[in-house]
Amino acid sequence: QVHLVESGGGLVQAGGSLRLSCQASTTTGSIVRINQATWYRQAPGSQRELVASITGGGRKDYANDVQGRFTITQENHATTVNLQMNSLKSEDTAVYYCNTGLWTSMSGTRNYWGQGTQVTVSS
Repeated sequence: QVHLVESGGGLVQAGGSLRLSCQASTTTGSIVRINQATWYRQAPGSQRELVASITGGGRKDYANDVQGRFTITQENHATTVNLQMNSLKSEDTAVYYCNTGLWTSMSGTRNYWGQGTQVTVSS
């Protein structure tokens, strides 16, 4: 069974920073690798929107309103994807979700969503 666990959300003042992590693992000990990952966010009453993405080749893309403030990285032998968020604004308040193209030695490549982590920026 695949687990995709997000962490790092919380309450921060405007101008502050948070680091979100999305870590993949399995209960069976299968080899796991994140081939591609995208962070989305959804604010109350709004549609889910793309924030940042990273490919296995290292290409990174960002939404215009986070460009220069957020950085997406991959580490831990491609089992973890992070989103470093600096200079946070109140409009960054949302639930952040990690979506991955995840390869396991047992099941091949499948798409998985994390459970979401709340980010609240106070002004």
